Amino acid sequence: MGSEFPPISDYAFISDCRSLALVSLDGSVEWACFGRFDSDPVFSRILDRDKGGYFRIAPTAPYRVERRYVGDTNVLETRFRTDSGSVTVTDVLPLRTHPDRPHRIAPSDPADLLIRVVTCEDGPVEVELTCAPRFDYGLTTPAARLESDDLAVMMGAAHATVLQSDITPLQADGSGRVTARTTLEPGTAAHVAFTSYDAADLDTADLDAARIPNPDLDTMVAETLDFWNTWSARCTYTGPHRDDVMRSALVLKGLTSASTGAVIAAATTSLPEEIGGVRNWDYRFTWLRDSVGLLVALVRLGYFEEAEDFGQWVRRTTAGRADELQIMYGIGGERLLHEVTLDHLSGYRDSQPVRVGNGAWDQFQLDTFGEVVAATWFVTLNRLARELPVQTDAAGAAMVRDVVDEVVRRWDEPDEGIWEVRGGRQHFTFSKLMAWVALQRGIELAELLPDPDRERLAHYAEVRDEIRRRIETEAVDPETGAFTQALGSRELDASTLQVPLQGFVAFDDPRVLATIDEVDEHLTHNGLTFRYLSEGDGLAGGEGAFVICTFWLIAAMARSGQVERAEQRFAQVVEHCNDIGLLAEEIDPVTGEHLGNFPQAFSHMGLILAALAITQTGDERSTGA
Repeated sequence: MGSEFPPISDYAFISDCRSLALVSLDGSVEWACFGRFDSDPVFSRILDRDKGGYFRIAPTAPYRVERRYVGDTNVLETRFRTDSGSVTVTDVLPLRTHPDRPHRIAPSDPADLLIRVVTCEDGPVEVELTCAPRFDYGLTTPAARLESDDLAVMMGAAHATVLQSDITPLQADGSGRVTARTTLEPGTAAHVAFTSYDAADLDTADLDAARIPNPDLDTMVAETLDFWNTWSARCTYTGPHRDDVMRSALVLKGLTSASTGAVIAAATTSLPEEIGGVRNWDYRFTWLRDSVGLLVALVRLGYFEEAEDFGQWVRRTTAGRADELQIMYGIGGERLLHEVTLDHLSGYRDSQPVRVGNGAWDQFQLDTFGEVVAATWFVTLNRLARELPVQTDAAGAAMVRDVVDEVVRRWDEPDEGIWEVRGGRQHFTFSKLMAWVALQRGIELAELLPDPDRERLAHYAEVRDEIRRRIETEAVDPETGAFTQALGSRELDASTLQVPLQGFVAFDDPRVLATIDEVDEHLTHNGLTFRYLSEGDGLAGGEGAFVICTFWLIAAMARSGQVERAEQRFAQVVEHCNDIGLLAEEIDPVTGEHLGNFPQAFSHMGLILAALAITQTGDERSTGA
């Protein structure tokens, strides 16, 4: 097996909404976090070829490879074809539907399990297994002990893993690695189960209890396929881009914590925005800025329960003092996300530093307040539309009021902005836009209360109108007529495409049309859109084109009536999805290489919303609406 880093697009994503893993094109699990998405990975070879650890199953002979997800599921099949025959490796993080709550996931036993089933279609084919976990981001090489020729325990520090394998005999090489080879005949299957434990929870005196019979493993695979197929069948989108939308929805579900409802931004940490660069961040957290887009995407696809769960997570997490609101939180609502660097890891293709935690957690981003109020507003309107009870308890209403009051107090302050620049605060247009959203949606929510405070609402309206005046007079380039990155600036920023998407002005407003054209001409290359021109953002190096910005541009094109232009661009962008429909955070517009963390919720959310915009506008045209 080579030591070169595969392209980011070579990876596939699997999840049980508790644990997640990335599997490379050659059958190697090179990133896996068990128990929680943000836990220390058991395999992290994607960040260091030597220290990271991996778990590979593949033929020993040269092969050709192809892969797919099994229908509309997050179950992966990788087929290897050799001169002597072919085998398929099916990778499953098992889950099942709760027997009493059909829209929930039942607890699993064991909880942290990866199943790999190797099936021989024709042959014979010799296959090899290499399992080399590394704990604590590669700092701990476990001791490997063979209990029998088909069972191994690998333990170190606070971690323990058990490998149960039909590929035998297992051998331990003294370096924390377990290997095996066997020849499979046509029509046979080898089951491999890998289970992660806290070391204290594994009773090594009774490892027979850790064994799972093969029929039970087959049942778990079948239950997992049933769960995902049932979940996918709930999708109400039937437009022309259904396959892309469905895969994106499955990614969002796979990035959703079954226990809390939080949706993390991406499955990984520190995959670089520029190869060899320093823009490497931990994205295994939940940003409030994603809230409304995620809620809209889920509801518009018919996933009301997931939207409710995420809305409840936002509500719980942001409860408390409005002046203590922060831009991002941990999966369980944790606030302290201190950033540390792991200097012992090389980073993906020598892109250092590798970071755990995210130092942006305590930045001031004004847009966050607008996202919280808009999320509450959207959930409320969705419940009203579905004739469900609306939560108008005193605590919830007070929190919205306090958030809006905080916007009234701070809207005229500069901030770090949506892109979390580290080059100093500015009066970003998007931040002011979301301050306007906070006031507008706050007024609308207050009107639903039985006895709204009219004096307070009048003051909100005055501030809202002042923000509008400032944006319209100071955030429009007098020469181009386009919205600009910041008040008093002439720089472009793709986030200004949100001005019409947030309902600030109509899509046919000349300033919107000018913004679309300017962003398309100056920030877009080969159909892919950059966030902004990165000079002066306080960080060294550059970055790729930002996928969500590209989809914002497409959505704005569609909603402004340029449907054919949007369709053409959409088709151009989805060509950059990898072979199984996944997208990273960014794409190099010259090489097409995926960059940044993977798969990225923001990118797939953007795809869904762009497809919905195209379909909705097309439907309105055909009906004359």
